[in-house]
Amino acid sequence: MKINEFDLDIDRYMLDCTAKGLSQKTLKSYEQALKLFARYVEETFEITDSKKVGAEHLRSYIRDIEQRGKYEISASGKPKNYPERRQDYGKQVSKTTIANYVRNIKAYYSYLYQERLIRTNPMKDVKSVKPERKAKIMLEDNELNLFFRSFDVTKFDQYRDWIIARVIFDTGSRISELSATVDADYDLRNNAILLRETKNNKQRFVYFSDKTRRHLKSWLNYKDRYSNSAYTFPTLHGNRVKIEGVERSFRLRARDVGLHVTPHLLRNNFAKRYLINGGDLATLSRLLGHASVEVTASIYLDFADKEIMQKYRQHSPLQNLDV
Repeated sequence: MKINEFDLDIDRYMLDCTAKGLSQKTLKSYEQALKLFARYVEETFEITDSKKVGAEHLRSYIRDIEQRGKYEISASGKPKNYPERRQDYGKQVSKTTIANYVRNIKAYYSYLYQERLIRTNPMKDVKSVKPERKAKIMLEDNELNLFFRSFDVTKFDQYRDWIIARVIFDTGSRISELSATVDADYDLRNNAILLRETKNNKQRFVYFSDKTRRHLKSWLNYKDRYSNSAYTFPTLHGNRVKIEGVERSFRLRARDVGLHVTPHLLRNNFAKRYLINGGDLATLSRLLGHASVEVTASIYLDFADKEIMQKYRQHSPLQNLDV
């Protein structure tokens, strides 16, 4: 049986990424992008060694993605989970998805070059695909009320997810960061949370309101009656709550009231409302755990017309002068 050198190199790269402490979600994204590319160059050009791949192969792959539809192929071949039943099956792959694929492939070849497994980096001069920047949805006050009221807080799991939703909206934390927290990370005296497992592996504090402090205190007392887990937001069995489970819970609750709400959307809404209420980008960047203020600005300064109107009304120079 012929050894596929591409697969071996991908495995080495993934071990290196794992050693760096990258999240499971990030690792899965990297591996999927690389295996899809490896499968393409093998089937199209009969190349099974990543060292024999050139820039022209990546450019050809980008064209192929742009022409084919969503879910028509997977890293392991033809999908087996009935993707044709999805509403978006066969639709055009977004620029953002393509940009992510290209970025992951270029990062892989940078690794090969740094490890001296290749003499030159064939992807060095391949232009990155510019991702689409969609305006983020701003939930109305009444929509937030509907969403928060859709949880049945008499049930352990829904009460937990209700608290998680409120904490995300009040702090801008990622769901992955909150799922890792333990009770000792919560300072109820100073209304602060220490986030230890973060995207950039740098611990940071986020802060919450007095209203959230009261809700957190009630939740902790309730949780301790039914679980001896160290996690602040455990499952009924005391295990760390799964991100996918919380996302599904949000989706179901939101669907019941005619909305679409995700943990990330609540984080986005925290950021936008923070800015509309007069918060500054530098502080917001630190609260969100971004690498720089520039990153925060590029993501959250895409205000929609209605949001610009709200911000203008708060900060109109003439309105606030007695002239």
